[in-house]
Amino acid sequence: MDIYRIRGGRKLKGEVPVSGAKNAALPIIVASLLAEGETVLKNVPNLMDIKTIIKVIEYLGAKCEFDTARNTLKINVNSLCNAEVPYDLVKTMRASVYVMGPLLARCGEADVSLPGGCAIGERPVDIHLSGFEAMGAKIDIEHGYIKARAGRLAGAQFPMRQVSVGATANLMMGAVLAKGTTVLENCAMEPDIVDLGNFLIRMGAKIKGLGTERIQIEGVKKLAPTSYTVMPDRIEAGTYLLAGAITRGDITITRAVPGDIEALTATLSDIGFEIGKGKDWVSIRPGTKLRGTLVRTLPHPGFPTDLQAPVMSLMTTLPGISVIIETIFENRFTHVGELRRMGADVTLEGNVAIVRGVKRLTSATVMMSDLRAGAALVLAALAAKNGTEIRRIYHSDRGYEKLSEKLSALGADIIREEGGKP
Repeated sequence: MDIYRIRGGRKLKGEVPVSGAKNAALPIIVASLLAEGETVLKNVPNLMDIKTIIKVIEYLGAKCEFDTARNTLKINVNSLCNAEVPYDLVKTMRASVYVMGPLLARCGEADVSLPGGCAIGERPVDIHLSGFEAMGAKIDIEHGYIKARAGRLAGAQFPMRQVSVGATANLMMGAVLAKGTTVLENCAMEPDIVDLGNFLIRMGAKIKGLGTERIQIEGVKKLAPTSYTVMPDRIEAGTYLLAGAITRGDITITRAVPGDIEALTATLSDIGFEIGKGKDWVSIRPGTKLRGTLVRTLPHPGFPTDLQAPVMSLMTTLPGISVIIETIFENRFTHVGELRRMGADVTLEGNVAIVRGVKRLTSATVMMSDLRAGAALVLAALAAKNGTEIRRIYHSDRGYEKLSEKLSALGADIIREEGGKP
């Protein structure tokens, strides 16, 4: 297994471009199954999760050509030859459940293995299933598989019991070809959902209310393939801003959407950092006096749970006490033990983390437990004294394109080595 070796203490400086959004690209790639012909997607990040979802849709009958140098993905869909997605293809990621919507819409059936992914809580798919049942599907779970059957899905009014990005995306994809009108309530308002909706509209879908809690979809008989550019990744953008913050550096992220990360930039400003913004860029510089802060994770436009672990790393270096309240997932503090190995002072009380700043983090050998926890360890290592070895870095490959290269370009002392202990 590859490892990162990072020697901390360098102030990052320069510009770093933001890649395409993984969490938008995944459902958009799956949504290409809804139309016959060639769809061309641009700004698709070269990530392990992207390669996995490509394998999934290829198994279902699509033919894909991924130009990783240009971040362009061509998807040709004629007929879907399969409505079953086996465990071996979905065990590493949650997003594989997205194929239920297009399969039910196109084929009237879907057999999908219960998905895997990061160990950050149960993240049940019951909202997805209840929504499809409201649209007329019959759902059974047998031998680890979700088996869904329907003729043509029918429009329905479905209030989600809690906000779910995955369920919102999945049900949208099922509803665009359903008979009649579907109204989804308590929807996720994340930019990734808006991007998926805009892609579906480009294909000919009739959707109103994107970016609000209520989305109305009038089903159409057929969609057409199209060309589309995936939005920038707001979580990657936020991670690099936090890298600048934790090293007290001076960096600018480019190819970004400042409005998508306002919850983070407002928090960084409150801590005392100087934040600059333009049409497609955000910069961060150290302020004159930094202080601890309070972060509560919430659905968009609140503070994103995907930045909770990285912002905790920053908090370990701030004067005084900071507090994090995690409201989205029940098991998203797996990085705390590893940060403690690096000298962090973090106390957990249920879903609350109390962080007392220390003068300096120290080097240690640590392991990534999931994608965002991995980002937190990389940030901590950038600020730590001497050298840190980070193992199981395949987690970061799932969500950060060219992570070591981008950080090196900003002046970080980071080396990726082949081999190493698991």
